[in-house]
Amino acid sequence: MSATDSRCFQPIFLEKAKTHVHLTDSHYKSPVMEKCIFASKENRRISLLTTRATKREEGCNLVQKKNRNQKDWIHFVGVGGCGISALALLAVKHGFEVSGSDLKWSSFMDGLQQAGVRLHVGHSTLNIESENGSNFPNAIVVSSAIGQDNVEILLAKSLGIPVYKRDSWLAKLTENHKLIAVAGTHGKSSTASLLAYVLKAMGDDLTALVGAYVPQFPGGNTIWGDGPHFVLEADEYDGCFLELSPYIAVVTNVEWEHVDFFQDEEAVKTFFRRFLKRIRMGGHLIICGDNSGAYSLLDYTSEGTKLEYANGTMSVPSSDTYGYNIITYGISSTNEWHASSICPNSKGGSDYILCHRGEPLAEISLQIPGAHNVLNSIAVIATVMVLLQGQRQVHELINSLKSHLPDFIGLSRRFEAIGKIHGCQIYDDYAHHPTEVYCVLQAARQRFPSERLVVVFQPHTYRHSLEQHMNAAFRDDFAAALSYADHVVITEVYSVREAGPWNVCGKDLTTFIVGSTSEYIPALDDVVEKLALEICKDPFRETIILTLGAGDINTVGPKLLHELQKRLCKA
Repeated sequence: MSATDSRCFQPIFLEKAKTHVHLTDSHYKSPVMEKCIFASKENRRISLLTTRATKREEGCNLVQKKNRNQKDWIHFVGVGGCGISALALLAVKHGFEVSGSDLKWSSFMDGLQQAGVRLHVGHSTLNIESENGSNFPNAIVVSSAIGQDNVEILLAKSLGIPVYKRDSWLAKLTENHKLIAVAGTHGKSSTASLLAYVLKAMGDDLTALVGAYVPQFPGGNTIWGDGPHFVLEADEYDGCFLELSPYIAVVTNVEWEHVDFFQDEEAVKTFFRRFLKRIRMGGHLIICGDNSGAYSLLDYTSEGTKLEYANGTMSVPSSDTYGYNIITYGISSTNEWHASSICPNSKGGSDYILCHRGEPLAEISLQIPGAHNVLNSIAVIATVMVLLQGQRQVHELINSLKSHLPDFIGLSRRFEAIGKIHGCQIYDDYAHHPTEVYCVLQAARQRFPSERLVVVFQPHTYRHSLEQHMNAAFRDDFAAALSYADHVVITEVYSVREAGPWNVCGKDLTTFIVGSTSEYIPALDDVVEKLALEICKDPFRETIILTLGAGDINTVGPKLLHELQKRLCKA
């Protein structure tokens, strides 16, 4: 079915899911959004002047002036995605009429429906018309995943309605805030979420948008406030972060990913260097000094100097060199902010001593596991200390951080507990890159050092995993990371495209895994059946089932738990 025909085949029950926004005048409208809306009205006025004769000849007036009492309307294309859904929810909170469309319903659309957003499954020109066909949106915001041949985009452009890609809209949305942009190949969702949670707990009236569901956020992946601070997960894909102007930029790490967009690791670094040039004059870069890819962004060699150490601490360029201050963090004591004496705790997370320039300051406790989350928490501490310096005393900030960091429970699909029955515990994680797989397995081994660890890994997408598997380095890295499990199940590749030129399957990966047993079970339902049979043979054996991947592998855990409950409760 073509996109233009989809409007004719929408099931009747979806009509019941569509709701209109009913907001009081007391809702706050962002002045930045108002500016975007004003621009859209002016652009449409100009467009109407140039096309009026044509429209009259066609016998239809496609755009009519809005009634003064009507709310400004923003439509989001690709609204089912995590990032766009967050923008749509924020628009609702700012008092705009909001609608959105996507090819299929997603869990993020549930929250939008509850907030009163008018939602459409399928893309159609009817989605950007009012019910009587006399009114159109003031602006369209489009996901990076949506092609420019989308029927809604084409109609909007023909009517002179401004069409914003997500990066342009984010730039407008944040330009009048003190923006803290958290970037990096891995860990940006976790770091941005932890930062926003801690700031909120400390009484900051911030706004935050992240690319994952956070159970402790009031909006799922959104916090909305009226204060000057805006915490944003800054995505490198498609160069999305290159229109931002952050006051503070956090870079967690830099590696080669998104191989459909970046040709190699050097291409990734080029985009990150361009991102760093977007930092405002007098701002701050907080960067992981332990990660070679991230630290290489500072380009010491281009200045003709070499990396040096003074009193055990890495020397970094002065603010005069770049126009912003540079702060390093990590586990190594050569960083300005660093951790020592890291050890597991009774909550399943980590305890460590926080140090600044070699001096111990406080004992920090986390309930989220893994060395990568220790790094994420240090990035948060360094950011809070910079952001709130001058407002509170250092000891007060440290005590507040020490108090709130242990309360953060993490993100959905980040070592998320699905359930437990007898000796079997089931977890799920979004990890789909070799480094992410390694980190989550390290975290699992930290929390469960003696239990049997069974990993079910779903290679993700034609764009990512298949091309990565064609490259021996990625293939070997996946195999090395997965070897930390006792047993590995590889499924068929989850593809977001109908077809591709690569003749690669998940089975190829199993032949390279050394040190643990592995098998290829392509269908997810067969994985559930196989694991259920094995666990039921010895249900009290201490076993950890960990599902990994960015596709629909997250359905395996709940199905397996349900199947085990059904079988073992009968026994």
